[in-house]
Amino acid sequence: MKISGNGKILRIFIGESDRSGGKPLYESLILEARRHELAGATVLKGVAGYGASSRMHTAKILRLSEDLPIVIEIVDSEEKLRAFIPVIDRLFGESDCGALLTLEPVEVIRYQPKKQAPA
Repeated sequence: MKISGNGKILRIFIGESDRSGGKPLYESLILEARRHELAGATVLKGVAGYGASSRMHTAKILRLSEDLPIVIEIVDSEEKLRAFIPVIDRLFGESDCGALLTLEPVEVIRYQPKKQAPA
């Protein structure tokens, strides 16, 4: 698959302790993104942040939080990402987490899989 030009980036902001179906929500989200053949997904772990509840989540040396901020970024076309939102809604329905989703324009400069070594 080759992608270039205008696309979108879907950002999903959740907490590290959020779960769905017995496993971390971020793991369920990227596995579903892969199953739906979206171009790529990355999970980023924050060192501090807060959301709608205004509760501070932080990683301090003496007090390690078990609920650090997590951002999942998924890049693809707007159509494919919008079609993926009901899947996200289903996963959120299996959890009691709070979340924020954003959809932003992105210009894809290069999207190319790694070259495979000859067999």
